[in-house]
Amino acid sequence: MSTIFSGIQPSGSLTIGNYLGALSRFPKMQDDNQCYFCIVDEHAITVPQDRLKLRNEIRSLAALYLSVGIDPERSTLFIQSEVPAHTQMAWILQCVAYVGELERMTQYKDKSAGKDGVSAGLLTYPPLMAADILLYSTTMVPVGEDQKQHIELTRNLAERFNRQHNDILTVPEPHIPEQGARIMSLQDPTSKMSKSDDNHKATIFMLDEPKQIEKKIKSAVTDSEGVVEYKPDDKPGISNLLNIYAGFSGESVADISEKYAGKGYGEFKQDLAQVVIDGLEPIQKRYYELYESEELDDILDQGADHANRVANKMLMKAKKAMGIGRVHLKR
Repeated sequence: MSTIFSGIQPSGSLTIGNYLGALSRFPKMQDDNQCYFCIVDEHAITVPQDRLKLRNEIRSLAALYLSVGIDPERSTLFIQSEVPAHTQMAWILQCVAYVGELERMTQYKDKSAGKDGVSAGLLTYPPLMAADILLYSTTMVPVGEDQKQHIELTRNLAERFNRQHNDILTVPEPHIPEQGARIMSLQDPTSKMSKSDDNHKATIFMLDEPKQIEKKIKSAVTDSEGVVEYKPDDKPGISNLLNIYAGFSGESVADISEKYAGKGYGEFKQDLAQVVIDGLEPIQKRYYELYESEELDDILDQGADHANRVANKMLMKAKKAMGIGRVHLKR
């Protein structure tokens, strides 16, 4: 049995890219693994946030986790800031990390580019991400291609800590799904679909209404050939739509391409919109049942209790290994 950790920031509504690349795969992972699913709200505050909006998005993300099939009886769902060991372990790992390797992180470069001032948290949040993972003796981290660099840093910090102090941290492996891990923008299919895209036609959100979904897919960028075939380099637009279709239907891209041989983009897009709408309908229904319920709070309380017990044990081991804290004299 593997131990899996996954964390998502509660900053903006989740997209179908988040769903197909991550959330849709989580329920199956519960069958044979010990799973921790975390709402990483402390990562969100590395950039300015509206406090009321952030609190709503924390609750919304928790409801979405459960709506896609996370079972609180088999997995631990919790909010990062409700487990103080995360920030304490992050400080320990900051003292193991090097400034140079943090400055080389791609996301730090992207988010700090052109800014007059950058928070120290934006530079040092990779050690917090590493703490999230290492506190639970995680063996596997499901991530997209864009997060591989962070997992490599986590592995480096764990190995360095083990060499310098004591061999107590498990070195995790990244798990990158072969298909659907990278859903692209509907308006610029060479760029990843983003929840922060200024062009709202570019992104389908998990809570979009059916008419919104249909409209966005109909306006999705394709090409002038009108042939439904998978050629990511030559035809990135229609290839992206095929990936979305495959992700929601469970059919292979090859089978879908064959089904629409000789048919135009209009018919394909109409059918794709219905596939997405049907796929999101039960998720949206369960989400609205949970969002304002006491059940959601009970599940998060239960998750925080379990996560605190596990994380505090590893934190104490790390403190002992570094020599910090008090030694109790025997009486």
